[in-house]
Amino acid sequence: MNFIHEKNYVWILVIVCFFIFFMNLDVLYPNIMEARNFITAREMVTDDNWLLTTMNGEPRYEKPPLPTWLAAISGMLFSFNNLMALRIPSAIITLILVLFSYRFGVYFLKDKKQAFINSLILATSFYIIFAGRNGTWDIFAHGFMMIGIYYIFQFFSSSEKIWRNAILAGICIGVSFMSKGPVSHFALFLPFLIAYSIVYKYSNFQKKWGPLIGLVLVTALISVWWPYYISVMDGETATAIANKETTAWQNRNVRPFYYYWSFFVQSGAWTVVAFVSLLYPYLKTRVENLKAYKFSLFWTLAAVILLSLIPEKKSRYLLPVLIPLAYTTSFFVMHIFRAFTKRMHTYERVPVYLNFGLIGLAGVAFPIVGFIFLQDKLDGFYFSFILTSIALVLIGFFILKYLYQHKIQQVFYLIVFFLMTAVTFGFPLANAFLENPKYNSLRDISRKTETEKIPVYMFNIQSPELVWDYGGKVPLLHSHALEIPKEPTFKTLVMIGAKKSLEKAFPNAKITYLETFDLNPVDETNGGYKDRLRTDMYLVEK
Repeated sequence: MNFIHEKNYVWILVIVCFFIFFMNLDVLYPNIMEARNFITAREMVTDDNWLLTTMNGEPRYEKPPLPTWLAAISGMLFSFNNLMALRIPSAIITLILVLFSYRFGVYFLKDKKQAFINSLILATSFYIIFAGRNGTWDIFAHGFMMIGIYYIFQFFSSSEKIWRNAILAGICIGVSFMSKGPVSHFALFLPFLIAYSIVYKYSNFQKKWGPLIGLVLVTALISVWWPYYISVMDGETATAIANKETTAWQNRNVRPFYYYWSFFVQSGAWTVVAFVSLLYPYLKTRVENLKAYKFSLFWTLAAVILLSLIPEKKSRYLLPVLIPLAYTTSFFVMHIFRAFTKRMHTYERVPVYLNFGLIGLAGVAFPIVGFIFLQDKLDGFYFSFILTSIALVLIGFFILKYLYQHKIQQVFYLIVFFLMTAVTFGFPLANAFLENPKYNSLRDISRKTETEKIPVYMFNIQSPELVWDYGGKVPLLHSHALEIPKEPTFKTLVMIGAKKSLEKAFPNAKITYLETFDLNPVDETNGGYKDRLRTDMYLVEK
């Protein structure tokens, strides 16, 4: 453990992030959110729709375009068939998020080691791993916002470089808006302002009003230019989309106020210690920097409360909460580093044994449990399975050994190494579960269309994954506002079981079944099977 020294902290964080966020990026199929984003990025390049963004040829103004620009550029450089290339921008911004969480921790915690521990917790938290490895845009909004918070904290707390801090904060907060709208402003920045006002107070602003106005102006200019542009160029559509989004926040996925109360579970491997870190009466006398602990705790709780006020709730919306939660958790981790051997009562050690011991046992048990679940699916995956088993058994053994010897720091670092190993060696095993004998991609249709000269349409389908897999735009035919294709003969993709609707739309046409396409990586007996990923193709002859 001699390598883990403060002069190496940044390099260690880069190495950890490389293995967690950059390895095996092309293993999983694109999910529905990724498909939407990648289609928009592809059409930026093929149709030059860099500002008036589209998805399958139709306006898509729901999200600002900055992350999509980055994905489009990456696709241009490395090919849109390269999933790793399209996901790399997310991995890069997550690396930047982790590094700036470290820099911010050094500044307000006044402890490089704790800032390092915090950043390791953040990098290995479950939903951070998920967001950092997917081509979704939430991580961009929160990553840029974290940089803005780093500079605005200095602007509030110091009289030095106030113009620099104000302008840089304004740029980053504005860029955050250009990534996902006001999401991070509400879920990360506003809770930060609330926590700062409670703990540190706002003072000595006599010389800061000018820079503060500059900060606001820079933020506003970067934030509003694109919404203003689309309102001028396509105002009616932009208004309709804005109204639809507002309605969705109020009426879609409505959950009770307490839905997010188990938010600490989203930290994954740190769930138990994260929960204990929230117990202020217990930890307030055991931390070395009570003011900083109060700040991170109030920041965390304010984020959860504000998110709970929004009727629409999804687990992934808790992503910003994990940023202050990592700081809060680091206080308890630092406490057990100092006190586990001599000053902690037995009952205080129980959560530590539970959290870290379960991970150690999982590593030791992996070969047996993994073989039980994968035994008839391991053909072609034996090398990955054996390598992963050896690595996790060894790591799990040493986690349990050091936990028994009360060497908690070694245990902590081994858990980080456990997660790095699981992603690097174990992630390819996910494909062992993917078995659908009826899998049939749409990739070849566009090439056949060019040779056969028979156009392809979609009838009443709103599945982004199908459009993404097709490799280009597919004109939509809506039964409620049907535009009859000019061609006397055409092919159309129809959702399973919707043939009668097609026959009703074209009563005088000859309709012939051609083929079924199924993008589900698992078969129909699996709980993860999605009907929207399956479609029938018909030949329509008018």
